[in-house]
Amino acid sequence: MSSKVEVAEGRFDSLKWLVVLVLVAVAVAGNHYFSAESLLYRVLALLVLAVVAGFVALQTVKGQKFALLLKDAKSEIRKVVWPTRQELTQTTMIVIVFVLIVALILWGLDSLVSWIVSGFIG
Repeated sequence: MSSKVEVAEGRFDSLKWLVVLVLVAVAVAGNHYFSAESLLYRVLALLVLAVVAGFVALQTVKGQKFALLLKDAKSEIRKVVWPTRQELTQTTMIVIVFVLIVALILWGLDSLVSWIVSGFIG
């Protein structure tokens, strides 16, 4: 049942995506064609075309799903417990110390292997 509803809702989706593609192509071609014009006017025209293309894209089934994804992501970000400055500083220092220790260990192993190989090669 839901697939029939989705097919009915998404019936003109390919046409809408074609309109978005044409708008993007017009923006690119227009920017090239009017390259002698002021940058401000070209940027404003590109922004207008981008907003119109985004609006048309949001009218498709995939566009609506993307908008729902963004809405859900925004609500999930609000649930995140961000670390305090002290926790962030301590964690960063722990990572830096650990990286330095591992770097020293790898340097030591590299020097040892290099010394052993140079002993065999002579």
